[in-house]
Amino acid sequence: MPNIKSAKKRVQLAEVRNARNKADKSALKTALKKFEAAAAEGNRTEAEGAYKVAVKIVDKSAAKGLLHKNNAAHKKSAMTTKLNSIG
Repeated sequence: MPNIKSAKKRVQLAEVRNARNKADKSALKTALKKFEAAAAEGNRTEAEGAYKVAVKIVDKSAAKGLLHKNNAAHKKSAMTTKLNSIG
């Protein structure tokens, strides 16, 4: 347990950031799962809507540092390929 005031603040900030990152990662996973489900059904219009949302969240996650930019590009490429293979 930190005794120095600045160290206490750092612990508090780390907890806040950890909670924010956890929420953002959860939203990312949910968006990807929704796209995968829509693509698996073969519903093109639903998949396109889910694709737009998922790409937006992936880009934001890469900008925030939750995902590496190459990993984000890989995910977007895979989603695009899957979307284009539908209907």
